[in-house]
Amino acid sequence: MLKTVTLKEIERIFVVTDQMGISREALVIPLRTEHPGRVGILKDGKLEIVVERDGDFAEWLKSLEEQIRARMNPAED
Repeated sequence: MLKTVTLKEIERIFVVTDQMGISREALVIPLRTEHPGRVGILKDGKLEIVVERDGDFAEWLKSLEEQIRARMNPAED
């Protein structure tokens, strides 16, 4: 169980978002984890990435790009 997000996890999230061409300035990554984790778009247009608390971080990270794409392109669902 991951209770807080550290720089280690944030750097791994940045690997995914950097490859997608998403500016780090456009991201909000709360340091507190939640169950379920989620990806959402805030009122100011920033992408919020809330890390999953109960599952394996590496497994959750594998689905992050898909979660981001689904949120950014909802018409494709």
